[in-house]
Amino acid sequence: MSAPLLEARQLRRHFPVPGRLFRPSTQTVKAVDGVDLHVARSETLGLVGESGCGKSTLGRMLVRLDRPTAGELFFEGENIGDLDETALKPVRRKVQMVFQNPYASLNPRQTLGDTICEPLVVHRVGTPESRRKRALELLDIVGLQPEHYARYPHQLSGGQRQRIGIARALALEPRLIVCDEPVSALDVSIQSQILNLLTDLQGRFGLSYVFISHDLRVVEHIADRVAVMYLGRIVEEAPVATLFARPLHPYTQALISAIPLADPARPTPEVILEGGVPNPIDPPRGCHFHPRCPLAEDRCRVETPDLVGTQEHKVRCWVVNRELASSS
Repeated sequence: MSAPLLEARQLRRHFPVPGRLFRPSTQTVKAVDGVDLHVARSETLGLVGESGCGKSTLGRMLVRLDRPTAGELFFEGENIGDLDETALKPVRRKVQMVFQNPYASLNPRQTLGDTICEPLVVHRVGTPESRRKRALELLDIVGLQPEHYARYPHQLSGGQRQRIGIARALALEPRLIVCDEPVSALDVSIQSQILNLLTDLQGRFGLSYVFISHDLRVVEHIADRVAVMYLGRIVEEAPVATLFARPLHPYTQALISAIPLADPARPTPEVILEGGVPNPIDPPRGCHFHPRCPLAEDRCRVETPDLVGTQEHKVRCWVVNRELASSS
């Protein structure tokens, strides 16, 4: 097995809670709490979970927009977690991000051509003429016309804006792109166009993706592997076909059972979770999911399970792993 393109080891991101005047707070929000994952070359890793589970924070750490509180982050074998901005600059050419809101991520005062050229200017790549040529080439690659070069973001539709965001991410010929819910703000018909564009670009340029989404049907369409997050931790990881055919963790089962089916003649058993997501400032001891878990036992309330299993399918659950061990 070849070395992964990207690898995270026990990655953590804790945010201090603001205190009051003369009463500083000692509390922290544990947004990401010990994540291990890897992304292979030319692979798409889907990252799913409820809102507030830490998906976007993890995505920002993977491109080093956020510095990890603890843990290690490797890209092409180099530990980039502790690099300063100067040392990190060459890495930024290889790792890019496509944001959720295509309008908020574009400068309304810049033309689209200047937006695409900006990464080339920052990294001092090419001449003004070669940058313009590169921008026009990227417009064509993402399905836009040369006349879009001189337009502004407010003159585009949501789908066109996201295409500009993708073009900007491609400008420096990256090897990994983190896509943070890139289609959640778009109409369904436009979603399919953007997903197909991302798939085509991956085949054309050999890109790797981390695709963050709360829409499991979208992830099922585009991902090779899926990691399921709950309250800052990965609770299950498996190839996409395996995860949807045989989810092991009770939380994953609940997520998949909530997917609407187009065929009413093929109902799936609905898994209803009681209660809400716990407070990340004071997460439960042991397994974070145990207050809502129908399988919870005494051990789950005091001991934290590891993410274990086979090379293909891993799960963080005392009960499931015990049952798997007894059946093998």
